[in-house]
Amino acid sequence: MEVCPLVFEPVYKERLWGGTRLASVLGKSVPPGATVGESWEIVDLDTDRSTVARGPARGLSLPALMERWGARLTGRASLVEGRFPLLIKFLDARQTLSVQVHPTEEVARRMGGDVRVKHEAWYVIDAEPDGFIYRGFVPGTDEAALRAAIQTGTVESVLRRIPVRKGDCYYLPSGTVHALGAGVLVAEVQTPSDTTFRLYDFDRVDPATGQPRPLHVEQALECVSYADVPAEHERRSHVASVWTAVTRLVACEAFVIERVRMIDGVEQPIPYDEMVVWIVLEGRGEIAHAGSSDPLTFGAADTVLIPAGLKEGRVCARDNCLWLEVTAPVASSLGVLGESERAELRAAAASRPPAYVPLTAPRPVDEDRPG
Repeated sequence: MEVCPLVFEPVYKERLWGGTRLASVLGKSVPPGATVGESWEIVDLDTDRSTVARGPARGLSLPALMERWGARLTGRASLVEGRFPLLIKFLDARQTLSVQVHPTEEVARRMGGDVRVKHEAWYVIDAEPDGFIYRGFVPGTDEAALRAAIQTGTVESVLRRIPVRKGDCYYLPSGTVHALGAGVLVAEVQTPSDTTFRLYDFDRVDPATGQPRPLHVEQALECVSYADVPAEHERRSHVASVWTAVTRLVACEAFVIERVRMIDGVEQPIPYDEMVVWIVLEGRGEIAHAGSSDPLTFGAADTVLIPAGLKEGRVCARDNCLWLEVTAPVASSLGVLGESERAELRAAAASRPPAYVPLTAPRPVDEDRPG
């Protein structure tokens, strides 16, 4: 079987803080009556593994495809302990999540076992007018102040509260104390780990047990960084051609996230020789490739994995499209160039025929559409 673009079955996770917008906003087919807080779109963990939803590879697991296709799937991206290097989710917070932290590399090595580093980023898909996140601390917070706040139940007083709106993106490296606020729906990009240490949980009681959820205060304090997230990881850049626009949102050692807009009616080659993931937020389209007469269709709330070895891939926008493009950094002949320069090369290639050929005359963008 030749490599082909992949869409996987979502893995739904019930959470006591979950809401209804995975269905109402994203159109996900969540189980009726379930309080679903997370939809895992691409996952390769011991407890959960993605299965292809449609196309020639339907029914195959992600690990099986990695074994079968090897570098034709993952290219030069480094695996994480043999696992697929990214975990992609949607999160819907009806209530504020626990205040938590993930272990740094140093702490993960020291703790051992299945404790793994977890870098992540949130892209805000939807937010109530008072939507927010917690990330990091107010100035002057140290371990003594944090311990005192935990003991007195005033943890929120030492956290930096950030108002959020649709289109915001935040990087959360391991060691960063954080919480997703009530009323916020996000796409989450992270490294393949499910290690989370709770510092504070608002004294909530788990209905399933009738008891408060366990905290991991000492483990969490061992992981906490009191420094701000380095600004260079969120430094935005923007490159546009005639029919597309690319905005760099986050760049870190584990992944790069860009927001891509493409105008209705445009077709262009997929200009990659490395693996890429598209988290589709708006619109619909098709991906065609050599060796298949049946293109993969995609729409809003689909997450598409495009293998590194896809032959003669082409994307056609059937509507005004918006997606997050996620890549794993690799060493390449373009490594001497800055990220913005690489984006400019891609946009320039997209603007020159035959690399950028509309199937029909693209329709003008409807200014009333959300974008």
